[in-house]
Amino acid sequence: MIDTYKTINVPKGEILFKDKGSKFFGYAFPISNEEDVKFFIEKLKKEHHSARHWCYAWRLGEENIRFRANDDGEPNNSAGQPILGQLLSFDVTNILLVVVRYFGGTKLGVGGLINAYKTTAKLTLDECTILKKTIDVHFQLIFDYIHMNKVMRIIKENKLLILSQKMELNCDFIIPVRKKNASKIQQLFLDLRCIKIKEI
Repeated sequence: MIDTYKTINVPKGEILFKDKGSKFFGYAFPISNEEDVKFFIEKLKKEHHSARHWCYAWRLGEENIRFRANDDGEPNNSAGQPILGQLLSFDVTNILLVVVRYFGGTKLGVGGLINAYKTTAKLTLDECTILKKTIDVHFQLIFDYIHMNKVMRIIKENKLLILSQKMELNCDFIIPVRKKNASKIQQLFLDLRCIKIKEI
């Protein structure tokens, strides 16, 4: 079972590539939804308000991956697709990759554009710190306080994290578990017979 994916945690920019007077600036942003895409594109349009094109591609999700590529006025498939190609080549997700172009007066032709956008995208990802993360299943644990020691023993023995905890009339924990270990961990808690556990 594949239960890992590659992504970035911090934005990277601006990576400059020049060709025949045109300047291409590359940026990579970690994203978690399409609203993030709009936010970063708008931000770059303000920063580079005199640029000609803001071309981009993104991939979102860990298992069912969605993606989009945008040529932003450049000839069809000459910008967005080469950028997306680099996201696929690096096998990364939850990333927005943007290349901002300032036109230098000389047309590059479709082949030149494809090369420029691909190269800028690659140089940008080369500069990123790419992390491998696990795909996690989140469980909610509800139990009486008197069973805390039993629960904590399983958590410590299996090196689990507690994302959130509420302790009122009873205890309510949220824990992430790596997908390939999820059924085993769930069974350990079920075997206690004093705890409610559900996937959320």
